Amino acid sequence: MILDKVALAAENLNVETYLIGGFVRDKLLDRDAKKDIDIVCIGDGIHLAGATAKLFHPIPQVDYFKTYGTAHIKVKDISNYNSSVTSSLDNGSEEADSFDIEFVGARKESYSTDSRNPDVVPGTMKDDQDRRDFTINALAISLNKSDFGELIDPFNGIQDLQDKIIRTPLEPSKTFSDDPLRMMRGIRFATQLGFTIDAATWQGIIDNAQRIKIITQERITDELNKIVASPKPSIGFDLLYKSGLLQLIFPPMVDLAGAEYKDGHGHKDNFYHTLQVLDNLSVNTNDVWLRWAAILHDIAKPATKRFEEGHGWTFHGHEVVGGRMVPKIFTKLKLPLNEKMRLVKKLVELHLRPISLTKENITDSAIRRLLFDAGEDFDSLMMLCEADITSKNKQKVKRYLENFQLVRQRCKEVEEKDHIRNWQPPITGEIIMETFGISPSKQVGVIKDALKDAMLDGVIPNTFEAAHEFMLHKAKEMGLTPVKPK
Repeated sequence: MILDKVALAAENLNVETYLIGGFVRDKLLDRDAKKDIDIVCIGDGIHLAGATAKLFHPIPQVDYFKTYGTAHIKVKDISNYNSSVTSSLDNGSEEADSFDIEFVGARKESYSTDSRNPDVVPGTMKDDQDRRDFTINALAISLNKSDFGELIDPFNGIQDLQDKIIRTPLEPSKTFSDDPLRMMRGIRFATQLGFTIDAATWQGIIDNAQRIKIITQERITDELNKIVASPKPSIGFDLLYKSGLLQLIFPPMVDLAGAEYKDGHGHKDNFYHTLQVLDNLSVNTNDVWLRWAAILHDIAKPATKRFEEGHGWTFHGHEVVGGRMVPKIFTKLKLPLNEKMRLVKKLVELHLRPISLTKENITDSAIRRLLFDAGEDFDSLMMLCEADITSKNKQKVKRYLENFQLVRQRCKEVEEKDHIRNWQPPITGEIIMETFGISPSKQVGVIKDALKDAMLDGVIPNTFEAAHEFMLHKAKEMGLTPVKPK
């Protein structure tokens, strides 16, 4: 029983100890709690972590963070543990999984005007609850023998849980000045939990938005990704925008906001269109990278916006320019520059292609090229395209969705016939070089590209024999002749 072991270790050390934070909050909300348990004691948290670890078998490793006076242990295979504290809070089910337990001594902490690192000094339990970000996260449960299981709620956090309110324990500017990331955390909690931010707390976010500049990009992006992963991420982005935070942490997205009218022609507000696409996609996938593709699919519209007389506003090439912007945005936000970024870039670049295939008399060649370019991400691309339908006209939405179903059907038929998705050419560069006795060169690339185009355009079937014959013919045009095998 995890918490009972913590309580026993605390009793042996004669150290006042409490369970606090998100684990308590989520249990009280009857919400699936994260496997993170925060323990605060009036004394040495590192010492308590070591004493607690010795009560488990096998003894877990204790990781120390002496700078902040914290320690961490991971407890595995705990399906039989059921503390008398948590049993009063949950439905009695306890998954067989690993729990991360963090120990810290009660403390005061604050940030100076331009520091990214807090000044930390020991404090009382009241000091520790004062420094918490929100009332719903300041709830604590005693693990002390004299009042074991008693709830300590100095800021009426229970009422805020019932009222679904995000509120700071102290005056908001004090809370947000101490750690400006709390402004994003408040918006993230409101998004995840469906809560409302208290008026004074909201004003505190607006007033202190500029303070976010002292926070590292990694911490900002971590909170941003949690908002992206929320059930309805548009709530968080709308709050970030209205608070002024989004202008500071993600200016290219803010550039999408607003509609412009000229000579009776207007265009939609691409910021709120993007949020609707994001929500539409989020209904069908929890994949945070597909959600990022929704966020960035129109990111280049401000850069490509033009007004054409007699026609109206255009955004020609925004998918191409947007694709080029993706690596730069990922770099700035310190998002991974790996296959995740390449997926988002690909989907941004291709998101208009299926729309063009909804027109009549689309050739098999066009279908093959889409399948080839999308590869294994074809279904993700179609999901993004379907989410991109945000018209309020139900008939128009119905028509667009039906058209995309036709595209899916056509793609399925062509794929079954030609096997283009994830296609690998039957003639490799090595075969070309060996056949004509040449080294790696531009000539090899020309033949490979010609082979690819011939297959995708349906000039030749996707077989080795047809590809080999085409290769010989193309090479002859280029003045190349096969060498005799040795």
